[in-house]
Amino acid sequence: QVQLVESGGGLVQAGGSLRLSCAASGSIFSISVMAWYRQAPGKQRELVAACSSDGITNYADSVKGRFIISRNNAVNWVYLQMNSLKSEDTAVYYCNSLGRFYPDRDRDLEVWGQGTLVTVSS
Repeated sequence: QVQLVESGGGLVQAGGSLRLSCAASGSIFSISVMAWYRQAPGKQRELVAACSSDGITNYADSVKGRFIISRNNAVNWVYLQMNSLKSEDTAVYYCNSLGRFYPDRDRDLEVWGQGTLVTVSS
């Protein structure tokens, strides 16, 4: 069993910064992609940023230049540094991983965290 646990959400004023963290634990064989998604009230869940195991990143256009995703492969953590936050960044942020886990390490599985709320006040 694999778990993703997020932390770091909270209330921040517009223009401020927050750093989200996500720890993957359990029977991990390998994780190819770690990512952050978000879901605002009444909207669909959307990809915010993703990072491959070799450090390739991609970002939603709405966060480019403001958010930075990074990961520590040795301990299976992923981070999201969020700067210059806007009210439209308010959402529940979910950690996501795509990887291979014991005992069935021959197929890719997707795992989600429980989410952490980020509220940006204007």
